[in-house]
Amino acid sequence: MQWLLDPFAVSFVQRALFSGMLVSILCALVGTWVVLRGMAFMSDAVAHGMLPGIAVSYLVGANLLVGAAVSALVMIFGISWVSKDSELSEDTGIGLLFAGMLALGVVIVSRSSSFAVDLTGFLFGDVLSATQTDVWWLVAATALAAAVSALCYRPFVALVFDPRKAHTLRLGPRGAHVAMLALVVLAVVASFQVVGTLLVFGLLIAPSATAYLFGRSIGQTVGIAALLGWSATFIGLLVSWHGDTAAGATIAGIAVLQFFLAGAARSALRTLHLR
Repeated sequence: MQWLLDPFAVSFVQRALFSGMLVSILCALVGTWVVLRGMAFMSDAVAHGMLPGIAVSYLVGANLLVGAAVSALVMIFGISWVSKDSELSEDTGIGLLFAGMLALGVVIVSRSSSFAVDLTGFLFGDVLSATQTDVWWLVAATALAAAVSALCYRPFVALVFDPRKAHTLRLGPRGAHVAMLALVVLAVVASFQVVGTLLVFGLLIAPSATAYLFGRSIGQTVGIAALLGWSATFIGLLVSWHGDTAAGATIAGIAVLQFFLAGAARSALRTLHLR
């Protein structure tokens, strides 16, 4: 049992575990709506489209969170403009802005010899270097996401299952969609400095998608997704400690692996049931 507990006797691993658990709750609250609404590609675009804002903020000495938020909002408004003012689908707008913003960010980084933020750190973060301030930011973001999800629960449900009925019932589907996008931006921006954009996206989609296979209600799906995120964080940190692997990438990989294992188990159970 010593090998199981030794890593978590270290203070920075304890903070990493707590940070990962907070991110798991935040991503479960947001990711469930993302999966139900089919917004995974949008979330990925927002997560990776923040690079230009982060790069510019670093170069001018501004707050990285502010730059990330501005870049994410540019993504959202740009996608809305493309889909509204042209005959192209929203997916096309997402693809255009995703590629363009990511390319712009890489160009800025490649032309700036003084840029010290590693692209690997941007993608995977450094969960083992989480500070107490990072933890408090995550607590605030999680509380805000929980409040918005509770206040907008009925409009979100209506938007997910029947947008036309939501409009008929005057539940404001357009406003609900904006609020849902705001939650995605909140989750990604609040978490990327600690766990990186790829881990945020992994915890945003994988646990919620896995939970969707077994959850019978939205509340159950959120709860199962949070538990899956916690287990991925714990197992990922344990494997990272003993296997000397990148903590963020390991956690993201475990979260995705859970989905395929759960899917395989569900298929096997269905096959046995049919027999």
